[in-house]
Amino acid sequence: MSNKTLSYYNQNAQSFSDSTLHVDMSALYSEFLPLIPKHGHILDAGCGSARDAAYFKQQGFTVSAFDASAELAKIASTHLQQPVEVKTFQQLDYSNQYDGIWCCASLLHVPKNELPQVFLNLQHALKANGVLYVSFKYGDTERVHNGREFTDLNEAGLTALITHHTELKILKHWQTVDQRPERESEVWLNALIKAVPIL
Repeated sequence: MSNKTLSYYNQNAQSFSDSTLHVDMSALYSEFLPLIPKHGHILDAGCGSARDAAYFKQQGFTVSAFDASAELAKIASTHLQQPVEVKTFQQLDYSNQYDGIWCCASLLHVPKNELPQVFLNLQHALKANGVLYVSFKYGDTERVHNGREFTDLNEAGLTALITHHTELKILKHWQTVDQRPERESEVWLNALIKAVPIL
């Protein structure tokens, strides 16, 4: 995440958290959670307000979370009632640890040229047959919007990244519209990706 984007989140942490905390994510949860073993370990990567991590915890999963923004991590720790680490995707260095990794609207701040390594970091952090959920704003450009830098991806862009750089396998991808009020015109690319065991 660029310094510009990080500054945005540190300066607007409370308002960003408030704006995302009550968004209905049930349709996405119903795609992801059935693929995770009962009481499995889920990492909420780039957790923001920890809205999703808190829900997973309520459902009986073991949850870990991190965010690049120290201010957001503070708010998230309170909401989740457990420590939230301050780290970036580039600093993710776990091996064979998680049954699922949830990257909801978080990888989109990783520069496009750094995404191959980041997906490898995610692959290494997953257990064999672990499942990764990712979402990106739909498109194929890198852009700056409202003080934040975005990497947009479409199906072809995501497929190329996964196929060329990892041993991950895309289970499915689909498009959704933003659930926040007055953001209905924004389209998201969602994908479920599996860590395929190496034989």
